[in-house]
Amino acid sequence: MKTSPEKIVAEMMANDTFSQWLGIEVLDVREGFAKIKMIVRNEMLNGHGVTHGGISFSLADSAFAFASNSHGQKAVSIETSINHIKPVFEGDELIATAEKESTSRSLGQYLVRVHRGEELVALFKGVVFRKQEEWPIS
Repeated sequence: MKTSPEKIVAEMMANDTFSQWLGIEVLDVREGFAKIKMIVRNEMLNGHGVTHGGISFSLADSAFAFASNSHGQKAVSIETSINHIKPVFEGDELIATAEKESTSRSLGQYLVRVHRGEELVALFKGVVFRKQEEWPIS
């Protein structure tokens, strides 16, 4: 019997101080899927007065990590990319939804959409290496 997606993500969040600093809240998680949110704070802005691209990337990357590990098999990122579609501002609530596109024995591909309300602000693609190691049953 493998560990549930909820327990895996709870353990990951408990040990992920960066995601905690971002203020991430897990909204939904199931096998191959994660939905999380955060609010943009002043210290996340760049010199143009908009959110630093690394913030939306990091939010998407956390959703990607949660979705890709939710299968019970440990997974680590090997390639990622992001398209910043719209600027993001202080006070914006961002929701990142990560979904599995495909998996094989050793690789997984995921697509993460970052929204502000109904508006798509970023599109992230990622590939993970699926280690031959399971999350421990707890």
